Amino acid sequence: MFKFFTSKKWFKWSIFGSMFILISTWYQVQLDVKINEWFGEFYDTLQKALTTPGSVTETEFIAYLFTFAKIAGIWILIAVFTGFFTSHWVFRWRTAMADYYHEQWLKARLTEGASQRVQEDTLKFARIMEGLGTGLLDSLMTLIAFTPILWGLSKQIDLLPWIGEVDHALVWVAIISALGGTILLALVGVKLPGIEYDIQKEEAAYRKELVMGEDDPIRAAPPTIGQLYNRVRGIHFRAYFNYLYFNAVKWSYFQGMVIVPYLALAPTIVTGAITLGFVQQITRAFGRVEGSLQYLVKSWSTIVEFISVWKRLSEFEKKLHSGKVEHYTETV
Repeated sequence: MFKFFTSKKWFKWSIFGSMFILISTWYQVQLDVKINEWFGEFYDTLQKALTTPGSVTETEFIAYLFTFAKIAGIWILIAVFTGFFTSHWVFRWRTAMADYYHEQWLKARLTEGASQRVQEDTLKFARIMEGLGTGLLDSLMTLIAFTPILWGLSKQIDLLPWIGEVDHALVWVAIISALGGTILLALVGVKLPGIEYDIQKEEAAYRKELVMGEDDPIRAAPPTIGQLYNRVRGIHFRAYFNYLYFNAVKWSYFQGMVIVPYLALAPTIVTGAITLGFVQQITRAFGRVEGSLQYLVKSWSTIVEFISVWKRLSEFEKKLHSGKVEHYTETV
């Protein structure tokens, strides 16, 4: 699965391509930092204009809007091109995997489900890595960039409701709320990876019987295929029930987190110690830090699917490396 990074053939794509994605992602985050600073200045100007008529000219106000358009335009340009390049980069990774499997095909074809591993699972692996990998990189970069900003802005926020004085309060609120939510949802969704594995297992057994029935009329007969489908239905209904309470907790958590920064800022806001621009700037920085820390929560379903694909490909490659050619029962 990782020959893309060890083969000389793919050296330029794997190494230099990774560096390009890393640098471009970092630059995007820096542009996001500039946009965060813009929000602070813009809302302060807006507050000034609304409070004191004539204190801000139309030209000055429109200039702020054009500044945002310029930064946002550069961000969009880089984001689109980076996404385009990343898609090509990940497809080269898939190609490196496919090339290896093609070279080993005389041995690989004797493994049951080999065609599905080579075609479908490499495709899934590439697509998941594109989303999951870039999301992780962006979260780490954002966390590195915005945590110091939130730390600096939080110097003025040292009082929390019901708790009292806390230095750099919003930083600790972001960390505790995000980690707390991650632990909560991990506990609530602890059964989901196992259920997802069982779904793949039962679906594979059902699919295998149908494939065998294409060549053998005795296979896929109504009693047998009916029993297999009943097992598929049972595990899917079990998944629906478990996702019911998982989603209830997940969305309650995300909706509740919308008011958390404003709740933490309440004692400071009511005293009038900060401006509207500062509120916008610090809540946006809070959202970036908190969102980065919530990466595992937001990517939970994708991570479960990635584990499933990784396990299938690992079992497939283990068969190739061992030199064994006997068939094995497809489990996922």
